[in-house]
Amino acid sequence: MSPHQPMDSWAIRFANFINRMGTLKVSVMFVLLALSFTLLGSYVLRLTLTGEVELMDFFSAIVLTLLSAPFVLFFFSELVKQLERQRVNLEELVAQLERLRDEDVLLNQELHSNITQLNYEIEQRKQVQIERETLYQELEQEIKERREKEQQAQRLSSLLRSIIDSSPDLIYYRNEQGQFAGCNRVAEQMTGKTEAELLGLTPEEVYDEDVAIRVVASDNEVLKSNTSITEELWLKFADGSLRYYEMRKVPFYDSEGNRLGLLAFGRDMTKRKEAEDALERASRDKTAFIATISHELRTPLNGIVGLSRMLRGTKLDSEQQNWVNTIYTSAVTLGNIFNDIIDLDKIGRTRLELVQESIDIRLFFNELSSLVGLLAGDKSLTFNASIDKSLPTYIETDHTRLRQILWNLLYNAVKFTERGGVTFQLTVQDDSAEPMMKFVITDSGIGIPEAELDNIFAMYYQVKEDKKRFATGTGIGLAITKKMVDLMGGSIQVNSKPGKGSTFTVLLPLKAMDAPKPQTLVKATGLHILLVEDIELNVMVARALLEKLGQVVSVAMTGGEAIDMARQQHFDLILLDIQLPDMTGFDVANTLLQEDLVMGTPMVALTANVIKTRQEYLDNGMDDVIAKPIKKSRVIEIINQYCSAPEIQDVEDESQPQGNSIAGALDTENLSQLVDTIGAQLLLDSVEVFKSKMPQYLQVLQTSLMAKDKNHVCEEAHKIKGAAASVGLLHVRKYANLIQQGEHPAWWENVYDWVDELQASLQHDLPLLENWLHTQLDGED
Repeated sequence: MSPHQPMDSWAIRFANFINRMGTLKVSVMFVLLALSFTLLGSYVLRLTLTGEVELMDFFSAIVLTLLSAPFVLFFFSELVKQLERQRVNLEELVAQLERLRDEDVLLNQELHSNITQLNYEIEQRKQVQIERETLYQELEQEIKERREKEQQAQRLSSLLRSIIDSSPDLIYYRNEQGQFAGCNRVAEQMTGKTEAELLGLTPEEVYDEDVAIRVVASDNEVLKSNTSITEELWLKFADGSLRYYEMRKVPFYDSEGNRLGLLAFGRDMTKRKEAEDALERASRDKTAFIATISHELRTPLNGIVGLSRMLRGTKLDSEQQNWVNTIYTSAVTLGNIFNDIIDLDKIGRTRLELVQESIDIRLFFNELSSLVGLLAGDKSLTFNASIDKSLPTYIETDHTRLRQILWNLLYNAVKFTERGGVTFQLTVQDDSAEPMMKFVITDSGIGIPEAELDNIFAMYYQVKEDKKRFATGTGIGLAITKKMVDLMGGSIQVNSKPGKGSTFTVLLPLKAMDAPKPQTLVKATGLHILLVEDIELNVMVARALLEKLGQVVSVAMTGGEAIDMARQQHFDLILLDIQLPDMTGFDVANTLLQEDLVMGTPMVALTANVIKTRQEYLDNGMDDVIAKPIKKSRVIEIINQYCSAPEIQDVEDESQPQGNSIAGALDTENLSQLVDTIGAQLLLDSVEVFKSKMPQYLQVLQTSLMAKDKNHVCEEAHKIKGAAASVGLLHVRKYANLIQQGEHPAWWENVYDWVDELQASLQHDLPLLENWLHTQLDGED
């Protein structure tokens, strides 16, 4: 405790007393005390100093005290009071300072805490700043990388767009609503619209109706099944050209697996289609060539076979008999080679058909054995043939194919046998569910190596040994034989050893038949028959046969002559050869049908061409077919089927021949009238326009034909017909007219030939027209 604390306490108590009593009261009290003290002091002091006390001393002391004491007292009271106030204020200040000190302590504590927190926050902020700077750096790096990726993506997008636009393929994509959402330049060229113009359009607004229907159907299939599909179709470009496209359509999705629509890729396959059509045309040309060769060669060959067969029945010495037999067997062999070639063509076109009929199997077997016996005899070989007696007399089979199968095997057996002989056996094998005919042909020839047995039925294959040809031949006989056996529902097996010989076993279904009815006599005589045939030998045979049956025969050697005769009179039956010098029999039939010249008159084809099926002849306007050489039974069958009246009277055709059009390449009558009307020069100018337009017409015609678009083919043919008629080109107009008749029953079978004829006529006749017009122009000068 401080030493001044009691004094301070006393002073404080005194000051508090003054403040409590008030200055006036304290002053009065102090004056009274001061007066008392003065009086007492004056008395003591006077008494001490003088020994005497005077009243005057008391009076002056009292006056002086009364005069000074109040002021002094008041001054000191106020001073004390002020001091007290100052003290109180000081205490308050001290208290306030204490409070402030406490608060300062608290503030210091808070400040310290705040400083600590601030330091922590500063550290945190520094850390955050560091992290922020790191983040900024990472963000800048990410932005830089993203910018680089965007630039790379933009470059890739530009590259991809360039690739897509430079691609020869057709590319487009459509959204879920079927609207175009993008495409490449080929698509723009195809539609004639820019990509911006295509956006939002549907297939119905872009394609022709028929194409749009097909496109929408395939699109719906893709979107419905969520699988890709491939289709081929013809697309029409904005310039009018047709292109054949192979379209691949696939659904496409975003990164989250949501389907956005479909993407289509189309490859231009027009060249391939043209190549396929060229191959198809080459196949047709090959078939036509084979048919022509068959027709041209079979006619004399039939004569050789027939005459040699007749000579064999005459009296000949042994040497002459051998010569005739050689001629006969050689002709038969050549005929079978023709059959192999024709069947090879049919197999290539998958058009080999069976014609089932009832035959006398023993007669068939003996005839074939007799012929093979002649071949074996020429080589001094033995030939033994045997047939099972349990076989039925008549069976149902295709005797032509059966003969061809057995002939190929028997001919090879004789051909490749130098010593020994050949055996030919026919038995019944009934150990299976279906009875079979078993033909076994055994020879003692050169045999076949075991390694080659699996290859001998391959097309064009020839057995070889030690890198040398082991056998000679075309390599098609056994291949055709195998295909025919398979077609007839049978099987063929071979066992062979080199140097020992070979055994071929053929199993074919056995179907017994009843004996055929006796040959029916002809039910109609006096028929007026038109025979259209260009081979004199065939005319002689057919005419003699028909006249022997009591018919009246008129002969036409060409197609044009047949048409003229049909225009002049009515016939009860027309026998029409297919291969004629000026046109085909189909062309003749087509003209007769168009001009209504054969109302009620059956037309029957005469042909040595076994390439076509019977249905093909029917599709080309024929009522039936007779194969050459003509058989009496077949002719009687035709007459009885189509002309069964007992007597047929000749009826004059009341129709008048058409004489308005002049035969030849040019319609000179109409052209002359045009020259007289508009002049040769203007007509020549029209021909120039015709020449400039024809390449485009023909291109569209050929493309539409490849597209199998019959309507467009007919439309273009109609244009060509009208243009050709305006410049007088008769042949061009004729073939264009045939092409435009799409309802013709054999239109597809003939249209390619008609187009070829149209182009050939155009190339041949147009120069004639120009020369004729130049001649007329010179005449005007």
